[in-house]
Amino acid sequence: MNAHDSVSRRALLTGGLATGFLLAFHLPLRAAVNEPVQPRDATEGKFAPNAFIRIDETGRTVLMMPQVEMGQGTYTSISAVLAEELDADWSRVEVQHAPPNDKLYGNPTFGLQVTGNSNSIRAWWLPLRKAGATARAMLVQAAAAQWGVEPASCTASKGEIAHEASGRKLAYGALALAAQGQTPPKDVALKDPKDFVIIGQPLKRLDTPDKVNGKAVYGIDAILPGMKFATVAACPVFGGKVGKVDDSAAVKLPGVRKVVVLDDMVAVIGDHMWAAKKGLEALKIEWNEGPNAAITTKDVWDDLRKASQKDGAVAKSDGDIARALASGDKFEAAYELPFLAHASMEPINATVHVKPGSCEIWTGTQIMTRVQSEAAKAAGLPVDKVIVNNHLLGGGFGRKLEPDMVIAAVKIAKQVDYPVKVVWTREEDIQHDVYRPVYRDQITASLVDGKVAGWKYKVAGSAVLARWLPPAFQKGIDIDAIDAAVDAPYDFANFHVEYVRAEPLSVPTGFWRGVGPNNNVFAVECAMDELARKAGKDPIEFRKSMLTKNPRMLAVLTQVAEKSGWGEPLPPRVGRGVCVQPSFASFIATVVEAEIDDIGEIVLRRITSVVDTGIAVNPDTVKAQIEGGLIFGLTAALYGEITIDKGRVQQSNFHDYRMMRINETPKIDVIVVKSGEAPGGIGEAGVNAGPPALRNAILAATGVALRRLPIDRKLLAAGKKA
Repeated sequence: MNAHDSVSRRALLTGGLATGFLLAFHLPLRAAVNEPVQPRDATEGKFAPNAFIRIDETGRTVLMMPQVEMGQGTYTSISAVLAEELDADWSRVEVQHAPPNDKLYGNPTFGLQVTGNSNSIRAWWLPLRKAGATARAMLVQAAAAQWGVEPASCTASKGEIAHEASGRKLAYGALALAAQGQTPPKDVALKDPKDFVIIGQPLKRLDTPDKVNGKAVYGIDAILPGMKFATVAACPVFGGKVGKVDDSAAVKLPGVRKVVVLDDMVAVIGDHMWAAKKGLEALKIEWNEGPNAAITTKDVWDDLRKASQKDGAVAKSDGDIARALASGDKFEAAYELPFLAHASMEPINATVHVKPGSCEIWTGTQIMTRVQSEAAKAAGLPVDKVIVNNHLLGGGFGRKLEPDMVIAAVKIAKQVDYPVKVVWTREEDIQHDVYRPVYRDQITASLVDGKVAGWKYKVAGSAVLARWLPPAFQKGIDIDAIDAAVDAPYDFANFHVEYVRAEPLSVPTGFWRGVGPNNNVFAVECAMDELARKAGKDPIEFRKSMLTKNPRMLAVLTQVAEKSGWGEPLPPRVGRGVCVQPSFASFIATVVEAEIDDIGEIVLRRITSVVDTGIAVNPDTVKAQIEGGLIFGLTAALYGEITIDKGRVQQSNFHDYRMMRINETPKIDVIVVKSGEAPGGIGEAGVNAGPPALRNAILAATGVALRRLPIDRKLLAAGKKA
């Protein structure tokens, strides 16, 4: 390829993507010249009515993003919500990362500046609409004052105020300074959804062009003058420490600058990543493995199964559960889910420059203020002396709700006087993750007249919130671990849910995409299919009979049956499975059609998902997130498991912790229901839909009722022989 060809190809791509792309999207590249990505929130000479909106005299409108962008489309959706009520000129809007500040940018649900739990739009829907509407009202007031007319006689549209009676107009830029002096009105009326002109439109993703042309900056892309590279080796056994380090060979290698020994890990700093990596390989490290060096996966499961036999803390109880379970046809089952790693495509990384009296960080994180406060502790500095520059995240999935990678990078950077980019190799990333917990969910139910008369549900597993957000762990209940269990969508008159906290032996656990509904949607929906068979009923009709009080769920289930061809004849060893879920305030029904061959291998033939997520701020994003979530969740169902031997994670890279491949991905149809309800969450919902729907398709095709993941192909092959 010659230079001319390269330029022409890029020009072609740029031109093609520009079609219909209205919103200017600029991610700062200033890290490349050692300047902070975050502006110091300069508001001088701008209309800055609140923490989210900045309009200068040219009409340039900057929206400060309280949530992070990790591929889920948050920047586009949040911009749409703000711009809608602001009546901004969509083509003049830009977005910037908000700096760390819980007071200004704390997620209304958690009180922290955090992105997770599929709640960016849910949490910010009203606050951001009010922020935009208030700013618009102040601009109207400024124009009305200048013209000597009543504000009620003025209208706003596409970044300008108009007075229809006189034909006068003023752009927002011309009003910026005058509007800054206006008193913000109280209780500004918000738009009726029928009047939306931006929300609900299939908007082009704002981050896509720069991701295609190479301008997008992720945490791992930050380059600073004089920067060196480091990579790390942590003790392979959970809880182990560094013993002895022989660095005599490593320090002789070209490009190796320094070996840094910490309590539980060793880092090598080099002129480039290759030097750091080769230097690390040359080290001779003796580890003090500690008390966890004999732990195996079997030990973890034995411990969890034993704990699950205990009575749990009661999360919800309606009716007379003991009496209900004593009558009718009884059903008992336990469902189990394994440890899972996050394996984001962007490996764990952080770039840090520690100077006397200050510390600056370049990374991609889901929890900026916690990173700032924990980095301050590691650096021995006041919080206000730590600057966090947040970039795009190359995947988060909950892993970047943890600050550990930044804490380690700060400790390493303290040892030198230049900036250091610390990158974990894929192997270190997978073997030193904060894993999705193992779960065991026990269900006891009774059937009377073809319906569930009693439902007793017990969740046993790690309490991530007890560590991550202690105030949310009350009276022995982890509200995340029981999510989608206490609010199961069905009409169960006698209903009882318990939670048993059971922390796995030595293995660190955290949030994984889909969070609590991961295990609960799987267990509930697998049990519902087995109960339907026990009752001699079609799985969809069985569910419908118990959704009379949940019209939104009933509607999507009815529609997915129609769209998926439910009930149409299928070849042998091919089945359809269904899943319904109320996760994240969205209502989703999914059908997976799959074929199982004689040796237990699975071919996904088709997936249909009908989604009622309330007002779909950007329908294209809703579809994309459901599609991506389904693939993510089905990958885990087909292949995902982290196992432990001698205190060590056995998986290390994508060869033994594999992803679903393009050729394995079937046709996916996502139908978004038009709704006037408040928006629900969508970024994680598809993850929870795929596994139970696939498992139920396998049950329909083979008669084998799998009760744990990942799918055991040997059982499916044995089922064929039987």
